Amino acid sequence: MKGSLTVRVRYCECDPMGVVHHTVYPIWFEMGRTELLRSTGKTYREMEEAGAFLAIVRLQVSYKKPAKYDDEVRLETTMTDVGHVKIEHTYELFRGDELLCSASTTLACIDREGKARQIPENLFGASQH
Repeated sequence: MKGSLTVRVRYCECDPMGVVHHTVYPIWFEMGRTELLRSTGKTYREMEEAGAFLAIVRLQVSYKKPAKYDDEVRLETTMTDVGHVKIEHTYELFRGDELLCSASTTLACIDREGKARQIPENLFGASQH
């Protein structure tokens, strides 16, 4: 499963040199995951109301070139694996055809008490498990 999201870099996301601060990229990754899930007709809100929460247990980022103020960037988010309790994604951030950043995350499904639980069957369909 793959999705694309376009973002215009805001002034508040940059350091004094007009370069996007490294802490902003994980926020964009979350936006990509949220919209990817929404494209399936599901939402994080519905999942959380059902008592299932996703927590990042691993984040790996490779910064290649800086994004800068007012750049229009495109985030490609791909769900690469869905297990019984974990979901893995990869990300590629582009300015035009230029790759700026690549990353991956592993999310664990947990309950309200923070204990691992199975990903709801209807979240991605039985064929994903």
